[in-house]
Amino acid sequence: MKRRTLLAAAMAGCLMGSFSVQAAPAKLDTIHFLIPGGAGGGWDGTARGTGEALTKSGLVGSASFQNMSGGGGGKAIAHLIETAKNAEDTLMVNSTPIVVRSLTKVFPQSFRDLTPVAATIADYGAFVVRADSPLSDWKQAVELFRENPRKLKFAGGSSRGSLDHLVPAAAIKAEGLDPKTLVYIPYDAGGKAMAGLLSGEAKILSTGLGEALDMAKAGQVRILAITAPEPVKEAPGVKTLKEMGNDTVFANWRGFFAAPGVSKEKVAQWNAVLSEMYSTPEWETVRSRNGWVNDYKSSEEFYRFLEQQEEQVGSLMRELGFLK
Repeated sequence: MKRRTLLAAAMAGCLMGSFSVQAAPAKLDTIHFLIPGGAGGGWDGTARGTGEALTKSGLVGSASFQNMSGGGGGKAIAHLIETAKNAEDTLMVNSTPIVVRSLTKVFPQSFRDLTPVAATIADYGAFVVRADSPLSDWKQAVELFRENPRKLKFAGGSSRGSLDHLVPAAAIKAEGLDPKTLVYIPYDAGGKAMAGLLSGEAKILSTGLGEALDMAKAGQVRILAITAPEPVKEAPGVKTLKEMGNDTVFANWRGFFAAPGVSKEKVAQWNAVLSEMYSTPEWETVRSRNGWVNDYKSSEEFYRFLEQQEEQVGSLMRELGFLK
């Protein structure tokens, strides 16, 4: 899972904006994007980048945006449900945390209380080491863990039980080792986790591929492995865990949900413009700028995927003691 500097309006916690272009007749007149977090985060970038591509390509006439932080995303979910009758043009962006935070009861709703519309992009997990680290591949890291788990401390920019913790735990489990013995050091932001890695407090940083690519370009770190099912062109020379005999594949997807009760016809319209968006140069500009991986799943496939991820993540969280 790009940060942008915005004006003082970001302090308000609710940003509104819109833009449109004159082009051939659009397939949809308008889309309103509801963003469950503040300006500059992954959800914000995904919604605004998607709106940019859809309007500049002429697929949608206009797009507007509303940031609504609070409750780990729960405030926006509750708002979408409560205003369902007036939200027929609204898409809420979300990602894997909607599954994790529902399981941990951060908020009472789940994806089942909404209308899953489509998954659009993926940000695979990445394990990052210092540029001068003696670890050259994942297998060496596993051997170090096998000797003593405390020799391979992982850092992450979020709390215990978050994706930054669960992804390395899943990778360690796939090696036949006990994920409960993994030492995870939580930091309250990615920058602080990076500092922990560079200071030597942790051996490996667990983060998203998008952020890892930015770090690697700065020359301070190397990407040891990623959790993609196959090599990613934006990360040349970086091996997947699967290539090194570990079957862990995990993507922090990002996608869109509508209010409960939205018609199948409306969902089909959204899927039509989102799927066509991938073939436009406007989308490629946005995608490559952010280092995203295309990972489209239409509504029914998306729903099945969410059920599978809920089972996968829930099983791992129970094993680690985060769920009863």
